[in-house]
Amino acid sequence: MGATDIDTIGAIGLSLALGLLVGIQRGWALRNEQPGSRFAGIRTFGLLGLAGGMAGVIRSIDGIVAALLLAAAAALVLLGYAALARRADKVSGTASLVGLLTLSCGFLATTQQATLATVLTVVITLVLAMRPQLHGWIKRLSEAEVNAIARFALIAMVILPLLPDRAYGPFDAWNPRQLWMVVVMVSGFSFAGYVASKRLGASRGTIATAGAGAMVSSTAVTAALATRLRNGEESAPILVAGIATASTVMFLRVLVLVAVLAPFAFPALAMLVVPAALMSALATLWHLRIAMRRPVQPAEEVAVRNPFDILPALGLMALVMVLSLVSRWVLHRFGDAGLATVLALSGMVDVDSAIITMGGLPSGTLDARTAGLVLAAPIMLNTLFKAGAAISLAGWSRGWRAALPLVASVGVGMLMLPILLRQASS
Repeated sequence: MGATDIDTIGAIGLSLALGLLVGIQRGWALRNEQPGSRFAGIRTFGLLGLAGGMAGVIRSIDGIVAALLLAAAAALVLLGYAALARRADKVSGTASLVGLLTLSCGFLATTQQATLATVLTVVITLVLAMRPQLHGWIKRLSEAEVNAIARFALIAMVILPLLPDRAYGPFDAWNPRQLWMVVVMVSGFSFAGYVASKRLGASRGTIATAGAGAMVSSTAVTAALATRLRNGEESAPILVAGIATASTVMFLRVLVLVAVLAPFAFPALAMLVVPAALMSALATLWHLRIAMRRPVQPAEEVAVRNPFDILPALGLMALVMVLSLVSRWVLHRFGDAGLATVLALSGMVDVDSAIITMGGLPSGTLDARTAGLVLAAPIMLNTLFKAGAAISLAGWSRGWRAALPLVASVGVGMLMLPILLRQASS
């Protein structure tokens, strides 16, 4: 027996295993059904996977025979569904569709697509296993949310792939696909924050909703909590912990954004931002510990804007367009120092726009260390801006407690600056 025969037997074995995997889930899900009421069980799905695998092997010998085998197996699936549909009052089409998919995955497993076949089978099994959760989620959706999800699918899966991926405009500053990606990413972050807020709700307290809201806008969360801190009707340590939580989430979020959009700047930026994030996390834990020693009054939920409202995302895209054009012009006219000033000032209110602008610069415009330092400036200034907003909205007597963790996180982050500069000079 040669190596080729061993590989073929292994591929056929994988086809059988994938079919059995689906069959285990279907058999367990339908274990309480009456005998004869099931379309297929573990053996049938295992054999469907095996049939697909055999067809894949036979294809290299005789394509017509392989096609006939696949067609016959598919016909048996459809005939079985039709026979069961006549006997039962209601029959789900899921079993027959899964049977056809299992047959296809078995075929892929023996046609040099073993990884794809495995991934697809695992996804199919996972979707089948999540039936109760998916049905429960559908029941909780409102009509407005369903329409909004459809709009998000439109902007992410229809419009984005159709846009050209090349530079246009003055200084080649505008790439339509990258600009529209801004809309997709803002909407995606908003959607994640919205879902987290709905799932956790106000009953889980200010910390959970502040973290969810910070995925949309940590500045907005800070302003909302500082306003409530000024009223003095809620636990001050909890509100301060919420502001520190929003800051922690913001630091982590920008690290993810930079890793995706401007990975060349990530190592240098992480040296400054990771310590700042740890400081904010420690401040959260410290104030939560203080709050645990006091009776906490029920807290209102931090308002998170509608994630399906596309206008804020379009506004950010317009801002990025302006910043991209200005940054290209400033870079051309004044060099790196001018670009750092533009991004730092713009990032005081919106860090995302500075990161997206950096990611859209031509390759090699800035070295990795300079790019990290340029991005660190708007992130740290934004944090100081939120500290000032907390004091302004809550008043000095209460606001300084909320501002202190933010200022401390900037200070800890800046302690790493000499180390970063020393590494660059060595």
